[in-house]
Amino acid sequence: MNNDELAVALYYDGDSAPKITATGSEDIARQIIALAIEHEVPIYENPELVALLATLELGDEIPEILYRTIAELICFAYEVKAMSDEEKRQNARDNDAF
Repeated sequence: MNNDELAVALYYDGDSAPKITATGSEDIARQIIALAIEHEVPIYENPELVALLATLELGDEIPEILYRTIAELICFAYEVKAMSDEEKRQNARDNDAF
């Protein structure tokens, strides 16, 4: 997601390249983000990457040039999912301080 209310959702099954599963701006972006929060899907904010990914079509695989960046995001998602609820709350408080 980014501050311009643009969101992109990715799906990764571990067998093939990650794919674009949803993109949207404004109301659609807010719905994508709300669904992610509801289902405890980690959210990562990077305006430049989102703008680039939003140019892809639904179902498209991530271009090879972005594999490293997306791999880092997947690692981030696994780390967030592994955190305890208290660690997540502390991390959110730390980020709000800046």
